[in-house]
Amino acid sequence: MTMMATHALTSFLASAGFGILFYAPRSSIIHCGFVGMAGWLTYMVCSFRFDAIVSTLIASFVVTAISHAFSKIYRTPIIVYSISGVIPLVPGGLAYEAMRFFVLKEYPEALGTAAQAFLISGAIAVGLVCSEVIHQLFQRKAR
Repeated sequence: MTMMATHALTSFLASAGFGILFYAPRSSIIHCGFVGMAGWLTYMVCSFRFDAIVSTLIASFVVTAISHAFSKIYRTPIIVYSISGVIPLVPGGLAYEAMRFFVLKEYPEALGTAAQAFLISGAIAVGLVCSEVIHQLFQRKAR
């Protein structure tokens, strides 16, 4: 249980810190941290059952759904929450490893790692877009 608490705290701090770095409104910093924490914990829970790509897709979907809710509640643009929220999901470590393998001329490992980083990045984008499309469909039906 300590591991999950550590992951929750560090993902909260990373997302809140990114919100500060990109000048999110002061009143939204805590919410940005919460969105990132919720996304990362969703990823962690899903990773017990699914691979990293599917887990990232589900987590980015959750990030956008929570961002929409916060956007409506606090009357803030959704981008404030969604950008800060996906930061823990970005595969920076994998991209670094891929470049390291390329520099060391270990091309098979480099290509595999780069492909995985690319697919995870795509899963983030697809999750954000799918959640946005579903939100728009529900809004149209409500009208």
